[in-house]
Amino acid sequence: MGSGSQASQARSRLKQKDDPLEQLMAIAADLGERLKARGEKVAVAESSSGGLISAALLSVPGASAYYLGGGVVYTPKARVMLMDIPREALEGMRSASEPYAMLLARTVRERFGATWGISETGAAGPTGNGYGDAAGHTCIAISGPVEAVVTIETGEADRYGNMQAFAAAALDLLKRAVADD
Repeated sequence: MGSGSQASQARSRLKQKDDPLEQLMAIAADLGERLKARGEKVAVAESSSGGLISAALLSVPGASAYYLGGGVVYTPKARVMLMDIPREALEGMRSASEPYAMLLARTVRERFGATWGISETGAAGPTGNGYGDAAGHTCIAISGPVEAVVTIETGEADRYGNMQAFAAAALDLLKRAVADD
């Protein structure tokens, strides 16, 4: 399949009313309004969602009122360059785990001076990761006035679908925390 055909398929997906990216933007719009109303800020450290969490949050007009920044922490080198987490803090910890997700969420919140830090770390697919996690596995954490961490298992090898599912779960976790706080 050529790149022209792939681009055409991508454009077609974007035009669909039930497109998952539109669903992400709808969740982010509601979350953004809540954050703006409360005067709260968010920072993001994501991995296998590939920037979709940040993209959804930034798709909302006026996002600069609540979005401070973030990064795609996809590799150990990215973790060093973007998060500056000391080696000692990682001892006994691995990526794609709940403790690691919480460390990322706390670190991104502190580094940006945000009210909320949100992180995602997993294996989008089509294969699993080097730790033995299957495709469709991710851990998501939020750190702020309340903290929470969840593990998601989609059971799917669909990389694109998993990326969207991970981003939706991350936004939903923060949305619930903001509503409950």
